[in-house]
Amino acid sequence: MLEILQYPFMQRALIAGLVLAAILAVLGIFTILKKMSFFADGIAHASLAGVAIGIIFSWYPLASALVLSIVFALIIYFLEKKFRLSSDITIGIIFTSGMALGILLISLQPGYQPELISFLFGNILAIKNSDMFIIGGMALAIFAFIFIYFKQMTLLALDEELAYTSGVKTKILEPVFYVILAASVVLGIKILGIILVSALLILPTATAKTLSSSFKSLILSSVLFAEIIVLVGIYISFVFDLPTGPVIVLSGSGLFLLSAIARGITKKS
Repeated sequence: MLEILQYPFMQRALIAGLVLAAILAVLGIFTILKKMSFFADGIAHASLAGVAIGIIFSWYPLASALVLSIVFALIIYFLEKKFRLSSDITIGIIFTSGMALGILLISLQPGYQPELISFLFGNILAIKNSDMFIIGGMALAIFAFIFIYFKQMTLLALDEELAYTSGVKTKILEPVFYVILAASVVLGIKILGIILVSALLILPTATAKTLSSSFKSLILSSVLFAEIIVLVGIYISFVFDLPTGPVIVLSGSGLFLLSAIARGITKKS
């Protein structure tokens, strides 16, 4: 395992992967509690429009995808609250519209676009120093927000009405959560790509839920499992020269399956 650390690109991949895994694992808990798994998937696919804009105008694609995903997240929140539309409807509209816009813009750009492929399927081994600065800065901001507002976010995720009556500023906290979740999903695209990124939100928490007996253990287990999934996935992909994103997801699926089997055995006994 240690031999891979001699390569700078592997050092960047491991640092970025572990940081993003921790963020997505914690946010994944609130995402599942609020039944927002489809939100993450929708934002990931809609961000293709931001990637396409960045490529066409020779901007930094990750930055343009971040900005547009935040706009999409706020639109989803506005449509849900203002027009009382269900989340499935609003996310479906943004999902398909963003994806369609991205495909249309890409079709206007002639030639092969290798950077587009890395965003679609993920390529954590190709993370640059510029990516590291953005990931590091965003990670600090997100962790600070979670640390400061953890109790309020937990209450909001469990019962929005109770949170409001308890004095939680839900009209401020909830849209901020939408923005943070959208930004985290786009950052996660660098690891798993648009198609697979939601897996790192869901699999660690789903695995932890099979084994955890308290909310505190759920959080710690989710982060631990996310780190294990990323470490194992990166190592296997490096050793066997396999695409990193799918290997990370399959590692997570395998860990979930093992935890489910272990839970079933302990229940029977």
